[in-house]
Amino acid sequence: MNKNYYAILMAGGVGSRFWPVSTTEFPKQFHDMLGTGETLIQKTFSRLSQLIPKENILILTHESYNDLILQQLPQVKQEQIVLEPAMRNTAPCILYASLKIKKQNPDAVMVVAPSDHWIEDEVQFVANLQRAFDMCEREETLMTLGILPTFPNTGYGYIEYDKLDTRPIKKVVQFREKPDYATARKFIQSRNYLWNAGIFIWSVKSILKSFEHFQPAMFAHFMDGYEAYNTDKEALFIKENYPKAENISIDYAVMEKAQNVFVLPATFDWNDLGTWGSLYDKLPKDEQDNAVVNATVILENASNNIIRTEGKKLVVIDGLQDFIIVDKNDVLLIYPKGKEQDIKRITTMANEIK
Repeated sequence: MNKNYYAILMAGGVGSRFWPVSTTEFPKQFHDMLGTGETLIQKTFSRLSQLIPKENILILTHESYNDLILQQLPQVKQEQIVLEPAMRNTAPCILYASLKIKKQNPDAVMVVAPSDHWIEDEVQFVANLQRAFDMCEREETLMTLGILPTFPNTGYGYIEYDKLDTRPIKKVVQFREKPDYATARKFIQSRNYLWNAGIFIWSVKSILKSFEHFQPAMFAHFMDGYEAYNTDKEALFIKENYPKAENISIDYAVMEKAQNVFVLPATFDWNDLGTWGSLYDKLPKDEQDNAVVNATVILENASNNIIRTEGKKLVVIDGLQDFIIVDKNDVLLIYPKGKEQDIKRITTMANEIK
C-alpha cells in the first residue's frame, strides 16, 4: 500500500432526520442502518482501507463520540481520532487534520469522506479514488467525486462542469446550492451537472496552499499550534483555540473560491442516507414494496412502508401505505414518508418533552 495515501473520515454529524434511531448521544454513523451486521462507519473504514493504510485513516469527530469509535473500530489507535471540542462545520476540522498530516508526511495525498454514506460497487469506488489520487500527485488540483443524477433531487448540492470538456476528469465551473424542483430539472436536462457527494481528494500541499490563500485568518489561527500537533501539547491548544474558529463549510471556505477544482463523474452507486426515505430506497422490499429491518412482520393491505425495530419485535400492520414505522426503546414513530423532512423538527419537540 502507498504510505503517502491518507484519509480523513468525517464522523461528527448527528443525523437528526433518522430519529428516533439516530440521537445526539448515538448518531446514525454508529448504527447498522442497513441491517448488514456492520455499522456505517465500520463499512466506510473497511472500504477506504482497501487502498489506504489503516494507520493513515484519521477519524474526525466530536469528543463525545471518542469511546464509540474505539469500540466500533478496534484497529484504530487513539492518536488517529481527531477530536473537535466544538461543532464548527467542515472547514476548520479539515484544516486542523491536514496540518497534522503535513507534519507527519508532507508528501501526503488524502481523501476526505463522510462516514455515513452508502456506496455500492466498492471495486469501482477504489478505482475512482485511485484515479483521483494519481491526478492529485501529478498536479496542484482540488478534486471531488460527482454522482450522476438519477432524478431532480432538491436535497443535494450540484456541481456544474464545463460542457465542452471531453476529458474523463472535468473542470468545475461552479458549485450550486440545493435547488428548487424546477431548477433541479433544468440541471438534469443540461447533462453537465452532478450531485455533490462531499468526497474530496487533494494533496496536503494543495489544500493548505488554498486555505492560506482563501482563509488567511483561519490558516494563521491553526498554524499557531503547529509545533504542538502530534505531541502531548496538542489537546490543550485545540481545547482553547478550536472554538474560536469560524463556523464555515469547506465548500464556502475553499471549493467555491478556487479555480483549480476538478470533478470525476463517479462510476459507483451512491446514496447519502440522509433520510428514512433514502434508506428505504436502498433496502430490499417484499412484494408490496415494504422494507423491513430487524422486525418480524404480519402485513395486510400495507405497501411502500419502512419498518424498523430493535431485536425481532413482531409488528402487525393493516391498511397503511407510505409510512415510516420505527420502534426504538421508549419511542415509537409512525410518520408519513412524504413528510420525512419534518422529522428534524419533531426531534426538537420530542427532546423538549423529555
